Amino acid sequence: MARAALAWLLLFVAAPLAAAEYRATAEPATVLYDAPSAKAKPMFVYGRDVPVEVLVGVEGWTKIRDSSGTIGWMPSKSLAEKRVVVVRPPVADVRASPEENAPVVFRAEQNVILDVAETAASPSAVAAPGWVHVRHRDGASGYIRLSQVFGF
Repeated sequence: MARAALAWLLLFVAAPLAAAEYRATAEPATVLYDAPSAKAKPMFVYGRDVPVEVLVGVEGWTKIRDSSGTIGWMPSKSLAEKRVVVVRPPVADVRASPEENAPVVFRAEQNVILDVAETAASPSAVAAPGWVHVRHRDGASGYIRLSQVFGF
């Protein structure tokens, strides 16, 4: 009995420590609803490649949170496996290597969406703790602090 209680306690304590799951919207116009149904009230429309945090999936629907904290439902088929991040501060430096003193490759403004650059050398795209390797749509790439983006 004590072991079962301990197992349940560990399950509930460890669950919040699990890594968040992020995805990107897959369609040019993805509708966010207030409930998991196409008959529910539409709340917002997202463009393609917008990062969202997956909260829960239910029968073809996914409850998500966006970078502003808005929570709602969208059809699961509207989400891609692609990883993107959105810049949070007014301006963020993207550096040549994952070090604070590395040269700045480019500066990304708030709400700019950057692709997560996964490479064979860094399959998770996290080159060093606290940094993520990103690529701008114009081709420039570098490293940005995780604390400066939403979606990873």
